[in-house]
Amino acid sequence: MTFDVHAGEIFGFVGANGAGKTTTMRIVMGVIGADRGVVRWQGRPIDLDVRRRIGYMPEERGLYPRMPVAAQLTYFARLHGLSTFEAEKSAHRWMRRLGIEEHARDDVLKLSPGNQQRVQLATALVHEPDILVLDEPFSGLDPVAVEVMSSVLRERCACGNSPVMFSSHQLDLVERLCDRVGIVRNGSVVACGTVEELRGLGPDRIAIDAPGVSGDWTARLPGVQVERREGTRWILRLAEGADDQWVLGAAAAVGPVHEFTRVRPTLTELFHHVVADQEQGAVA
Repeated sequence: MTFDVHAGEIFGFVGANGAGKTTTMRIVMGVIGADRGVVRWQGRPIDLDVRRRIGYMPEERGLYPRMPVAAQLTYFARLHGLSTFEAEKSAHRWMRRLGIEEHARDDVLKLSPGNQQRVQLATALVHEPDILVLDEPFSGLDPVAVEVMSSVLRERCACGNSPVMFSSHQLDLVERLCDRVGIVRNGSVVACGTVEELRGLGPDRIAIDAPGVSGDWTARLPGVQVERREGTRWILRLAEGADDQWVLGAAAAVGPVHEFTRVRPTLTELFHHVVADQEQGAVA
């Protein structure tokens, strides 16, 4: 499991259940020990002092359910070395920013799962950390809360050199939010890069709108497979070495071509290509 997270970037960590995302984050935080290898920050192995500068949000709730929200945030801030005044000020600032200030005196157990998730993020932010490590931070949130949390993460990166690393199964959100993405399978990073770089790893596909072609028109085109048809529009997958100009020429020979463009895969499609297809190949 080798990867790096750059200063001032949002890094998405994606993979199937059991791929090793949570285990990796727990090793970063020192919750469990690594069998071998080293986690470094700015070139030096991470120690307790560095971990105190990390804002960590575990996948499971790490809150005291019968403790009021404001008191809880103040308590966590004090644990990280803030004075009582600084802790209370920071607690109220983050409650206001995350839209939970009206619940300041409510016990956590009385909140909805979405608001509990906001409190969980506030505990990771209340001490103004230098690094954020968030395990499934968007789980269970409604669209408004997702947007609030997304904007907070963007602000953290924009205002300084704070790296943000988070895992998620919401691949459309990862694609929209992250500067770079690491795809994990069986405890290894099998692909890593910007979304555009990763999309280049996907299958070679083209979309063509050609009303004049018949149903089996690609049969004589070597290495060309029909993925799906949408009326007169065809999505075709090209094997390595197949020439897209063959496709264009064959369609143009029988009528007009209204569209001819290369189709880039979404992160969801790429995930299935990199992870699911490889796993099926391994089984086969």
